[in-house]
Amino acid sequence: MKKSRLFVVLLALMLSMAASTQESSQDFKPVYITMTTTHWNDDPETDFSDWLATEQEYFKNVTAKNDLIISSGVYTHYFTPDNSEIVMVNVYENWDDIEKANDLNQKLVEEAWPDDKARQAIFDKQAKYYKPDHRDEIYLSMRYYIPESASNGEPRIFYVRNSQLAMDGQGSPATFNEFYEKVTRKSKKLKGYYTHRHLWGANSRDMAEVFVFDKLGDIEEFFEEEANLVSAAWADEKEREDFMKEMNKNFTGKHADLVYRSVPELMKSNQ
Repeated sequence: MKKSRLFVVLLALMLSMAASTQESSQDFKPVYITMTTTHWNDDPETDFSDWLATEQEYFKNVTAKNDLIISSGVYTHYFTPDNSEIVMVNVYENWDDIEKANDLNQKLVEEAWPDDKARQAIFDKQAKYYKPDHRDEIYLSMRYYIPESASNGEPRIFYVRNSQLAMDGQGSPATFNEFYEKVTRKSKKLKGYYTHRHLWGANSRDMAEVFVFDKLGDIEEFFEEEANLVSAAWADEKEREDFMKEMNKNFTGKHADLVYRSVPELMKSNQ
């Protein structure tokens, strides 16, 4: 991947926002997140009964053994505009590791399936589950996060709020940080929380918040809890309205809400 001048400028802007407040970010080191969004094969003749077993075989022999991939996950549609959507996520310590990990993947594949025919067979089997078109994006994590708590092995719900940054100089990241400290971090409903923003993809304004829950109903309870925490943090109504107005200057006001379900058998975590 060639780093253009535009990429360097955008990276500088993102790192500046991520480090906007120093008191609680001294030990924060951003990670690089690749997301491949693909789609289930809609051919009615496709047999999905062995999909999980096939992906587990690849996961066990390749992804789980690749130390350059520090965490990964597979997420399926729950409430999104396209019910065929499936998102595959890998996390790396730095930009160079993305390319190095691809080389290591190839080595691990050859070790797991040394026979050419057997190796081609596993790839052909994988490919049959998905449409050939897909979208690849790279994001940089931001320092606003709550590490995911231990799972009971059941699928979890990932509510994703994709917002567009205004990038007009009117907003202050300090207000978002204040909201995070006074509200988000105090939530008892969240099982995890992550933020990341565009590094390489379709829209340089993209910023995402990922809220992790055990079940779908927890999302509504979280919204109620969040409203109570906001009222407690800014008891004066005028002060509360003024603060929210200032914080919202960071964004265009346009956002999308998406809900995915994790596949526990294909999760790799290194928190």
